Amino acid sequence: MLETASIALATFFATIGPIDVAPVFAALTAKHSGRERRSCALRGVLIATVILLVFALAGDLLLRVFGISLAALRTAGGILLLLIAIEMVFARSSGATSTTDEEEQEAATREEIAVFPVATPLIAGPGAMGAAILLMADTQGDVALQAVVIGSLLAMMLLTLVCLLLASQLTRLLGVTGTHVVTRIIGVLLAALAVQFIFDGIADSGLL
Repeated sequence: MLETASIALATFFATIGPIDVAPVFAALTAKHSGRERRSCALRGVLIATVILLVFALAGDLLLRVFGISLAALRTAGGILLLLIAIEMVFARSSGATSTTDEEEQEAATREEIAVFPVATPLIAGPGAMGAAILLMADTQGDVALQAVVIGSLLAMMLLTLVCLLLASQLTRLLGVTGTHVVTRIIGVLLAALAVQFIFDGIADSGLL
């Protein structure tokens, strides 16, 4: 259980990126009052939590509907996580774990940003959705392990809420360099975890 919890926490931390989300949220809500920022953060995290829980709980059904094996999911999920890890190490973004430039421009013209882009894709992006399905499928139906994954997800969403509420302070404290240092360290760990998922998927596929 401890291994599952540590893997789930590390994966969700990397794919949700609460520390990376904070400066973007601070920029998007720069003209909002303190009360509006708190309300937006709370609603955004709640909506993102519901989205990720749906993907986590309905992931097995999606796999059966589309005829996807666990080995294929592990391999594909590992590749996706590896690409995200590479982006994190080089401090780049393609939209897998954050908003793209086009999405930020569209968000700037909206008054209500809790759903888009805060909830998705800023918090519940493609990487986080894929990780939720992969981690739940990797428990192989063990209810206790599934509860650990869900608990890890909820814990990370709570951390994300705290980071959003303290977005301005975190941005000033860490700065760009500090944020990139944290991101790169997590990126290296995620890369190793992603390669392990790929190895496990290939081994389970029967190809070797």
